[in-house]
Amino acid sequence: MFSPGFILLLILAYFIVLISISYFTSRKDDNLTFFKANNSSPWYLVAFGMVGASLSGVTFISVPGWVGDSGFTYFQVVIGYLAGYFIVAFVLLPIYYKQNLTSIYEYLAERFGPKSHKIGAFSFFISRILGASFRLFLVAIVMQQFIFDTWNVPFEITVIISIFLIWVYTHRGGIKTIVWTDTLQTLLMILAVIFSLFFITQSLGFEGLEFLNSDEMKKYTHIFVMDDFLARNHFVKSFLGGVFITICMTGLDQDMMQKNLTCRSLKDAQKNMVVFSFVMVFVTFLFLLLGALIFIYAEKNQIAIPLLDGTPKTDLLFPEIALSGSLGITVGVVFILGLIAAAYSSADSALTSLTTSFCVDFVKMDKHSESDQKKIRKRTHIGMSLILIIVVIAFKHILDRNVIDGLLTAASYTYGPLLGLFAFGIFTPYKVQDAKVVWVVLASIGLIFLIGNLPKALLGGYEIGYELLPLNGLITFLGLILIRRK
Repeated sequence: MFSPGFILLLILAYFIVLISISYFTSRKDDNLTFFKANNSSPWYLVAFGMVGASLSGVTFISVPGWVGDSGFTYFQVVIGYLAGYFIVAFVLLPIYYKQNLTSIYEYLAERFGPKSHKIGAFSFFISRILGASFRLFLVAIVMQQFIFDTWNVPFEITVIISIFLIWVYTHRGGIKTIVWTDTLQTLLMILAVIFSLFFITQSLGFEGLEFLNSDEMKKYTHIFVMDDFLARNHFVKSFLGGVFITICMTGLDQDMMQKNLTCRSLKDAQKNMVVFSFVMVFVTFLFLLLGALIFIYAEKNQIAIPLLDGTPKTDLLFPEIALSGSLGITVGVVFILGLIAAAYSSADSALTSLTTSFCVDFVKMDKHSESDQKKIRKRTHIGMSLILIIVVIAFKHILDRNVIDGLLTAASYTYGPLLGLFAFGIFTPYKVQDAKVVWVVLASIGLIFLIGNLPKALLGGYEIGYELLPLNGLITFLGLILIRRK
């Protein structure tokens, strides 16, 4: 087992590298650099860095942990992601570039009015706080279990330290720094999964890729669920859910789109999105393979699933094996680096995008003097950090499911209104009664909450899954039709 002191030193060394990158990318500490990286980011760097930001610590730990319960069925959702990325690249990006947006929710202001702008930005605000907090929570509990519990450091202090370190290297350069740090972090994450695959297969006695045809692997590699449409993870529901999750959590998300908007041109941004989508799918499949091998390894070596507050937590199985030392120091080191890289490559951009959205969409920073704009940005950055700390700590007491499942379920409620608003704006010529948009959105969320909590016995055995997200968007869309202007 790696000592907590060794793990902590490794993390600190990693952050020194990130802070060094921040120093060289943030010499010009102005708002254009922070928000748009001066529109100078090479598309291939953005594409590679977005892999880490999209996968995050949730994929790094929770996807392998989920394989024990669901096999490879999550890959059905990933196939849907691929289709969704093409829609983002060739439908949404042209709109954002044509209007030269800093915040993508400015589109709603021009299309419908200020109330629609605010409700769209607020939907993102809640969505991104929850998403970033889910991801940070997962990493924080791993650090707590393997480092800070040994020293009796409270979980709350672990969270504060984690978010403070993110603030340190993002508070000056913003998105320009993140484009470069995400590239490093994605590289470390991919190396971590490749090294882990190699050493676990060696330990299990497999040569090359022969583990793919082993009887042990066949227990987990079932992908497609076609026989029972009532099942929550049926292919059609999973695929369509993946498509709409991508459209919303990437294409309608300021966090992900802010990186794309730093590219030199629309063509570069589209190349970035297409390349990124294929790399993303490939890397996710590697994580599924890793998950199967982890469960095979645990069964052969009689390693129990770790407990969190007395409850078995499959999310902690990969850390337990990687940090036990039984696979050698290389796996432990690359796991630690891969974990923190995966976690912070999404959390740092979330913090920056939340700051951007609040400054542009709510404060209307362009109406203030240049000197005040910088002060507003810096204060907002600190405020967003404090909000993330509070929400992550709250999750420790309320989260009761696999983290990635919880993340995608939460997205069904919070991103649905954005889907309906943007779809109505893009595909219809109508205006709306702007003041009534908030009531349509609240009604849609309320209906989706009721539908999502209906017992399956009441629905003839039908289990509701990620189709809640497009359904939420559809209800919002239909509500907007009712309040359209003639």
